[in-house]
Amino acid sequence: MVRFHSHAQERLIERGAKEEEVIAVILDGERFPAKYGRTGFRRNFPFNGVWREKYYRTKQIEAYAVKEDEDWLVITALVRFF
Repeated sequence: MVRFHSHAQERLIERGAKEEEVIAVILDGERFPAKYGRTGFRRNFPFNGVWREKYYRTKQIEAYAVKEDEDWLVITALVRFF
C-alpha cells in the first residue's frame, strides 16, 4: 500500500501531479537509493499538454519514500516537464 505524508499531498497539488500518478511511480517506476535512508522512484508519463502557459510532451515524476512495515510512505514528489 502507498500512503502520503501531508507534506507530499501539499506538494503534489502545487507541482502538478496526481496521487494516482505517484502510486504508479512507486509500483512501476525505476527505483534508486536516495539520501537519509529513503528510496527514490522515477517514471515518465506522456503529457502533451500545457503547464504554466508552456506546452510539454512529457511529465516526469520523482517520488521519495520510506518503507514502513509493508507500506511505502511518500515524503515528497518532484515533477519535471519537458
